Amino acid sequence: MAKKKKTPSESFVSMTELVLPNDTNTLNNLMGGRLMHWMDIVSAISAQKHSNRIVVTASVDNISFKHPIRLGNVVTLKARVTRAFNSSMEVRIDVDAEDIPANQKVESNSAYFTFVAVDQSGRPIDVPEIEPENELEKEYYNGALRRRQLRLILAGRMKPSEANELKSLFDIKEV
Repeated sequence: MAKKKKTPSESFVSMTELVLPNDTNTLNNLMGGRLMHWMDIVSAISAQKHSNRIVVTASVDNISFKHPIRLGNVVTLKARVTRAFNSSMEVRIDVDAEDIPANQKVESNSAYFTFVAVDQSGRPIDVPEIEPENELEKEYYNGALRRRQLRLILAGRMKPSEANELKSLFDIKEV
């Protein structure tokens, strides 16, 4: 029986937070750890919506901090599953910070988190495949395999010579 396919929009989650004094450092910027906590929550909910299962965080890719988020800013985190691999899912998170009184909004952060769906005993369980609907979703979907291969190489679970998608990206010739 074929696995059911779902679209990235079916896993879309948006979360909004107000940056309060307890969330900031001495420069009145949002602490990175607090932002990562929010990112983990929104992406876990997205992965749960896709898999209809309990999920656990397996890895966090590079989190890009493009702009500081200030005290009083309204932070919007948006997450969606970009691709599913057997029991794991890659989730992209985009973060915007808005200074409402100044009428300014900036894209402040982005990252990829990987989750594994598990059963009640904590064993990995298969998840539905992803069916991209538009060009941006296809771009994220195709890039997910390369990011996965890189994660596996860095974790020592794949040899660089086995990373066919990465080799094709760099046009590496076998010697």
